[in-house]
Amino acid sequence: MTSKLVEYFNKQPRLGILATSGRDGRVDVAVIGSAHMTDEKTVVIGLAKNRTLACLSENPHAVYMIVEPGKSIMDWKGVRVYLEAKEIARHGPALEGLKDQIAKVAGKDAAAMMAAAVTFRVVEVRPLVDMGQGWEKSI
Repeated sequence: MTSKLVEYFNKQPRLGILATSGRDGRVDVAVIGSAHMTDEKTVVIGLAKNRTLACLSENPHAVYMIVEPGKSIMDWKGVRVYLEAKEIARHGPALEGLKDQIAKVAGKDAAAMMAAAVTFRVVEVRPLVDMGQGWEKSI
C-alpha cells in the first residue's frame, strides 16, 4: 500500500461505512466519521458505546468502505479496506488523544460520546467496484 491510500482515506470531509459482526454472525453497519489512517497499515476509529463496539469486542474483523458517487456506476470511486482490530482502548492516552482530535473536528459533544479508540491493522484493500483494475485505479 502507498501514501496515496493514506491521503485518499484521510480526505476531509469524509464519512465511511464500517461493517462488523458479532460472535453470533449478526451483522452491524455504521456510518463513521472518525476513521483516520495513521500509516499504510494502521487505521484508528473512535466509537461510542454501541453495537459496533460490542461486535468488535467479540470479533475483530471488519470492513470500512469509502463511496464517492459518479455520473454512472462505472465512474463511482471508492475502496473497501478490510481490517482486523488489534487494540480497543477504553481509557488512557490513546482514547484521550482521539477525543482531543474529534473535539477539534466535530465538537466537544461528539468527543464526549467516544467510549473507545480502536486500532486496526489493514488486512487488504479492494476497489469499490472490482473489475480487476486494482484499488489504485478506483480512487
